[in-house]
Amino acid sequence: MPRAAFTTLGCKVNQYETQKILESFEDHGFEVVPFDAEAEVYVINSCSVTSIAEHKSRQMVRKLARQRPEADVVVTGCAAQMGINKDVAFEGASLVVPNPDKLETLHHLVNLRPQWNKLPPRNLEDKTRNRTRATLKVQDGCNVFCSYCSIPFTRPVMTSRPWHQVLAEARTLADQGYHEAVLTGVLIGSYGPETGSEGPDFPELVRLLSEESGIHRLRISSIEMQQVTRRLVDLMAEGRIVPHFHIPLQSGDTGVLRDMNRPYDQERYLELCSWLQSEIPDISISADIMVGFPTETEARFLSSLHVVKTVGYQSIHVFSFSPRFGTPADHLGDPVPAEEKAKRREVLTQAAKETGAAHAARFVGRRMEVLVESKVTPDGLLEGLTPNYLRVQFAGPKSLARRLATVEIQEARNGILFGELADPTVAPSETRLLVR
Repeated sequence: MPRAAFTTLGCKVNQYETQKILESFEDHGFEVVPFDAEAEVYVINSCSVTSIAEHKSRQMVRKLARQRPEADVVVTGCAAQMGINKDVAFEGASLVVPNPDKLETLHHLVNLRPQWNKLPPRNLEDKTRNRTRATLKVQDGCNVFCSYCSIPFTRPVMTSRPWHQVLAEARTLADQGYHEAVLTGVLIGSYGPETGSEGPDFPELVRLLSEESGIHRLRISSIEMQQVTRRLVDLMAEGRIVPHFHIPLQSGDTGVLRDMNRPYDQERYLELCSWLQSEIPDISISADIMVGFPTETEARFLSSLHVVKTVGYQSIHVFSFSPRFGTPADHLGDPVPAEEKAKRREVLTQAAKETGAAHAARFVGRRMEVLVESKVTPDGLLEGLTPNYLRVQFAGPKSLARRLATVEIQEARNGILFGELADPTVAPSETRLLVR
C-alpha cells in the first residue's frame, strides 16, 4: 500500500483544502502517514501571503527532495501559483499543481505516475480526524485588490459552494461528533449571489446551518469589517454563531489604510467595534495587523497601537510587510528596516497581551461552556475554548475530550482562564453568554 504525507502552510482555507486532498488520496487507496514519516508521495499545500511564507514553502520542498530523493514531492497552493505566475520553477518538486486545480491533485499525480492509477480500495470505517473542531469552506477567491496582497492573483476566481453541499457536509461533520464548525472563505461575506451562487447569501447560510446542520457551534474564521452586517450581529445575539469576530485591521492609520486600498478608515473601524461590544457584551474581537508598510511612519504606527488599546482585542496576529510580486505596493520598495518592523511587532504583541488579559479577567466567577480539546497540558489539566474564544484549563477526566463541559471560572492568568468542572447536571446550554 503506497503511503502519502501532507502538510499545510497558511490559512484555514488551505487547511480545509489539504484535508480534502488527503481524503481523496485515502479513498483512492493510499495510506496517510505523518509528514515526518517515510512515504512515496509528499504533498505540500503552500502559502505566499508574505515573502517569508513563500520562502518557507520553497525551502520545505528543497529539503524534502534532498531527504527523500526516491519520493514524489508535490506542491500546490498559493506559492505554487505564484511560481507559475512569475514563471519560476519550484526546485525539487516532482509536480506543481495550479491553485485552481488543487483538489484534483491526485488526478495530476496519477497522470504523472500511472502506477498509482489502480490501487485496491480501502475499507475506512471512520475517517474522522481526532480534532475538536472542523473547518468548513464555503467560499473562495478575492476581488478587493489591497495594494500589498497577492491573493487576488493566486485565488482570482470568486466562487461560492452550493448551499446544499455546505449543508450536507455540515451534517456529516455533526454525525462524526463535531460540536463546532469554523466557516471559512477568502472573502467569506461575499458568499452567495454576489459570487454567482444561487440561493442564500452569507447571513442566510449561517441561519440555515444553525437550524438544520446539527452543529452546536458555528464560528466565522475571519470577516472583513464592511461585511459585518446588522443581520450577522442579530444571528450572533440569537446564539446562532458564537460571539467572536476576527476582523482584519491591517493598519490603524487612515493614511496607511488609504495607501493599502482598504475600504475603511480608523474611525469607521473603531465605530464598528464599539457597536459590536455594545450589542454583544461578551464578544471577543481579534484581528490581523501589518507593520512596516512602506508608508507607515513611526507616527502612523502609533495609530495602530491606539486602535489595539481602544478596541481591547482578545488577541491579534501581527506580521511584517513584504513586497509581493505583481502588487501595487511592490513598486514602493521596502523602506522600513527589518529591525524596526521587529520592534513594532513586539510593541503591538505586548499591548495585545495586556488587552487580552484584561478581557479574560472579566469572566472570573462565571460558568462557561468549554469545548474540550483532546490534548492535556503538562500540568495534567484539560484544555478547551469557550464560545468567545477564551482558553480555559481545568481538572477533569480524559473522557471529556471533544465534548462540551460547564466550567466554573475561578482565576485568570496571562489571558488564560482556570476553573473547576461545574455540576455535570447543568447543561452547557445554560451557560450561554450575555447578549443584549
